[in-house]
Amino acid sequence: MPTISHAPDTGVWLLTTPRTSYAVHIDGTGAPCHLAWGPRLTSREAEALVVPAGEAASSFEGRPAVGEELPVDGGTRYGAPSLQIRYPDGSRGFEWQPTGHRVLTPSDGSGELRLEFRDRHYPLRVALHYRVRDDTDVIERWTVLRNEGEQRVSLLRADSAAWSLPPLADYRLSHVTGQWSAESQLRRERLPHGETVLTSRRGITSHHASPWVMVDEGDADEEHGRVFGAALAWSGSWRITAQRTPDGRAGFTGGVGHEGTCVPLGPGEEFATPVFAGLFTDGGFGAASRAWHAYTLRHVLPHGREVAPVLYNSWEATGFDVDEANQKALAERAAALGVELYVVDDGWFGARRSDHAGLGDWTPAPERFPRGLGPLADTVHRLGMRFGIWVEPEMVNPDSDLYREHPDWVLHTPGRARSELRNQLVLNFARDDVADWAHGWLTRLVADHGVDFLKWDMNRAFSEAGWPGAPDGHDRLWTRYVANLYGVLDRLRADHAGLRIETCSGGGGRVDLGILTRTDQAWVSDNTDAVDRLVIQHGFGQLHPARAMSAWVTDVPNQLTSRSVPLRFRFHVAMCGLLGIGGDLARWSEEELAEGAELVAEYKRVRHLVQHGVLYRLSGPHGEPPTVVQYAAEDGTEALVLAWQRGPRHGVPRPPVRLRGLTPGARYRDTRTGETHHATVLAEYGFRPDLRPGDWASTAVHLVRMGQDET
Repeated sequence: MPTISHAPDTGVWLLTTPRTSYAVHIDGTGAPCHLAWGPRLTSREAEALVVPAGEAASSFEGRPAVGEELPVDGGTRYGAPSLQIRYPDGSRGFEWQPTGHRVLTPSDGSGELRLEFRDRHYPLRVALHYRVRDDTDVIERWTVLRNEGEQRVSLLRADSAAWSLPPLADYRLSHVTGQWSAESQLRRERLPHGETVLTSRRGITSHHASPWVMVDEGDADEEHGRVFGAALAWSGSWRITAQRTPDGRAGFTGGVGHEGTCVPLGPGEEFATPVFAGLFTDGGFGAASRAWHAYTLRHVLPHGREVAPVLYNSWEATGFDVDEANQKALAERAAALGVELYVVDDGWFGARRSDHAGLGDWTPAPERFPRGLGPLADTVHRLGMRFGIWVEPEMVNPDSDLYREHPDWVLHTPGRARSELRNQLVLNFARDDVADWAHGWLTRLVADHGVDFLKWDMNRAFSEAGWPGAPDGHDRLWTRYVANLYGVLDRLRADHAGLRIETCSGGGGRVDLGILTRTDQAWVSDNTDAVDRLVIQHGFGQLHPARAMSAWVTDVPNQLTSRSVPLRFRFHVAMCGLLGIGGDLARWSEEELAEGAELVAEYKRVRHLVQHGVLYRLSGPHGEPPTVVQYAAEDGTEALVLAWQRGPRHGVPRPPVRLRGLTPGARYRDTRTGETHHATVLAEYGFRPDLRPGDWASTAVHLVRMGQDET
């Protein structure tokens, strides 16, 4: 069980996870201060870390910029604030006055600490929340603010938490950047002195950055080194500020919103920030990823223990040219391949013949589906597959019946142009009537047509983000929009227990721990080029597990890059996550269909390892050696090795990779060749995947434990 202990004499709180400790204390001013985050400590050891506050080196220094649990704007604080407040009289700042604490120990294997405070002058209360669990070293933190006054206050900045790091010789920041079709590009860079801001100002998580960071001393690799990280569970605009101070410290703070926005807090109102979860490990980046993956499977994804089906999506086969006949024909071919979930993409509704019209009119196009979607759904179900459909509930085309009836429902600012991106505008989900409308047609769609799966898309960022007529509308919509989005998803799940949902935003524009709490998987990029996908999936997997990652096999030349690689190579890349097929099956040759069916069957035999096993990145996607990843069963009974090579390079060595997660002393059988291997040899001396000569070679090796060596 996790433990939460308190030493009243020193004011130290100690939170203990299976392998780590986190310690805080209340200092003489009443402020909550950080003591330790790292390897496990006893209570006495944690108390020994409390040292009296020393005098500032000069009158220019003030309080240290790193070291408080939620640095506030006020007093002699000059670092990046986590909490900034404007009161009705125009004053700002916050002065900590402790008012109590609570320790909750529910029966689910978790423990929660709540440290309670109020401002010494104004009627504002702040509670810092910490949750630890018995099966993960991830610590969940969030903040709750309550206005107990009679006038509105403005939360100019209300971060979920600040994380302080111990003094290290150096600091290196890991994060991902990107853009549409090139998401999750991993960056590891020395943390500069000063403040480094990672943010999205787009109303969504964004393709361009992801709300998580990892920091190490600059010497960590996949297997060694201390790594500190945190991830924000939020699907709107966000900001994380990492700072490195002149006194040799570093830390980061993060939460909702970006500069220029605020959260209005009316009399009696409360604002609960999203979770900003943190993790420490001394096992390098590989151990950090595996810990985040296990946490997500157990405590984030609604059905993380399920085995996800093999999916087919119609988009690249038919585009907007969707009708009952061509979808039934594709469904027949998909079923023959072994597909278990058939998804109809864009083009099935209203006047949707291109991306210029129809978005918002969510009824089946009568000339394309004269009897509605029922006959297609029945055919898909008769073929033994689940039935899925693409939707984009947050958007509208100006050329639509919905927009003509409700032009006021879109985000807009009076007197300003309504900027269109992809010929569409953003519906204001912050409005309850818009959210209720979306829930109404979605729940009818699912119920009336036997829908098992929704691909929920969102294809543009906010612009003219106004809410005319609503008090504080511009400020409220940024958080209210996300809250109502979450509410619609939560209601849909309550209405339809068997419904599964994929989050999509033009690819990976909205992937975070917040949306994954309410969906089952993520579409990580519209770029399906297998070679590019190796890099994208490498960055995505730093935090998110394979069980959350949709990956498709599509046709060549690739629609985006024009690159051609073999079908087997494409399958092996897509097998790293939730296997999907997005090619035009009507154009596949008999040989391709036969090979595809063989590879689908191969994936089904190993998908339990991919979706629920332990990931080891044995060789990255950059450089000369083959890219190699391994998935191992937690009990060491099986392992899957996937390897890819662009092509032979004369004179370039191909070193073996050392496998991980095997049972020491055991022997393993290759299920394809029957060859046996000693675990000690595989783990200590290495394994060379059998990659054929030539360009774009790939292989999948499934190893099953046989028994123990006798000597």
